[in-house]
Amino acid sequence: MTGYYNTLMLEEQEELSDAIQLLQSQTYVLEKKYDKRNSRYHLNKAYRVCEKHLDFIKEYFKIARVDVIENTQYGIIGLKSSVVQGEKFSKLTSVFVLLLKLLFDEKMGEASNSIHIYVTLQEVYEKIQLFHVWENKSISPTDLKRTLAVLKRYQVIEVLDPMAEVTPETKLIIYPTIHMVLNPEDVAAILEQYGTEEEEENE
Repeated sequence: MTGYYNTLMLEEQEELSDAIQLLQSQTYVLEKKYDKRNSRYHLNKAYRVCEKHLDFIKEYFKIARVDVIENTQYGIIGLKSSVVQGEKFSKLTSVFVLLLKLLFDEKMGEASNSIHIYVTLQEVYEKIQLFHVWENKSISPTDLKRTLAVLKRYQVIEVLDPMAEVTPETKLIIYPTIHMVLNPEDVAAILEQYGTEEEEENE
């Protein structure tokens, strides 16, 4: 494995090291990212580096029993471990992931020619009310900002408006990473969890 790394030029070695560190810190790397400064999507250099050296990266993480997965349809390279799957999401973050996935799927059906999905926080709040997953509870600004920051870190969303002024009109981009963060088993587990909690609160 080190033999391959040593054949690379110094600049390539540095790019590869940076890409590996990025994967470790945020779990997923997207092919296209939204640039708020230019208000448009741009190709992510780190994705190209991961794609180019994918076999080496797979061998690198294999030592730690971590799988490197590539979804070419959505342009995502990420990590998946049977031992540890990132940090444990808070209850609020888990609810947001579930509802963002529902919104992503709905809007994909409306605009099948695009994987770039835009929503507002108000749309998330409406889903919360519809599915009663945060019944009789208020969401503090601190918890909300923490949830958005975690989802941004894991490349699930991009917050288009200033985080200091989060309102129901705050716009979000939902990245297709949402499909890799949450699978059908996770959805069932979240719904069961909140169903159990609702029963306990009503007793």
